Amino acid sequence: MRNSVEPSEGLPKVHLYEDLSSKTLDLQKIVLYLREKFGEISVDVREPLITATNETAEFLARKLAETRVHDVMNPNLRIEPLLGEIEFERRLLLDSPLRLMGVLYDGFRLQAVIRELLPREELNVGHAHIVFTNRLFGTFDRGDGRYHAHVSVYGFPSLVSTTGIVEAPAKPKEYYALKQGYAALGATAPIEELKEKFRGRFIDYDDKRLTEVMKGYVMQALFYHLKLDPFCDDRKCRLFNARWQEELLEAQLSQPEFCERHQREIEKFRQLSG
Repeated sequence: MRNSVEPSEGLPKVHLYEDLSSKTLDLQKIVLYLREKFGEISVDVREPLITATNETAEFLARKLAETRVHDVMNPNLRIEPLLGEIEFERRLLLDSPLRLMGVLYDGFRLQAVIRELLPREELNVGHAHIVFTNRLFGTFDRGDGRYHAHVSVYGFPSLVSTTGIVEAPAKPKEYYALKQGYAALGATAPIEELKEKFRGRFIDYDDKRLTEVMKGYVMQALFYHLKLDPFCDDRKCRLFNARWQEELLEAQLSQPEFCERHQREIEKFRQLSG
């Protein structure tokens, strides 16, 4: 998903923010990848952005809790955060390696809160901030009148969810057919057995392929920053906006990495780095 900013006329300084809850995400490898693609681009890895001190945690925890989605059918519903929700957010802020499950945030409202955490001197198109987070976020689709989870929301900053990469793109259709079969029998589907049956056909938590897959989402974020156009219609291009896990794996793990058009554009951007 996208949130409008002005495009950059040259290569920005890129800042990647860690998600400490993800054991297999190696941002240093993504730094090397970006330099391979763009040449002498300025890129650094920073500590998690969504953190706080004991003094600031209460305020930020409330702001984050206010971005939670309480009704996937109603984007205008705003509920005063419960004390338990604020306390849970405070714990997450003070203990970044904790993994968050079962909560959906409004992607654009979350993005607005995180934007306030960026250094003031870097609030311009000369900087591209790409924040990895374990928070699952979504946006409201007026077409079908409900929220949908996403892997990423592009804008200022761009957010990439290490939970969303698992939960947002749909798993193989057979996976859901088997789950429904168990439900029809009044039984709870054995999730770990289902995962084992379809292993390799989707990204799971702490997946060894995570860094390779996330290279494509960082490229999408940069194409958004540079051109306001992060996506491609070619299913084998890393910029393809995958809705299914198997589409995601095809786009991110197949060769060549990019369609001819986007490969030419990468070469043009590389020239800007000198």
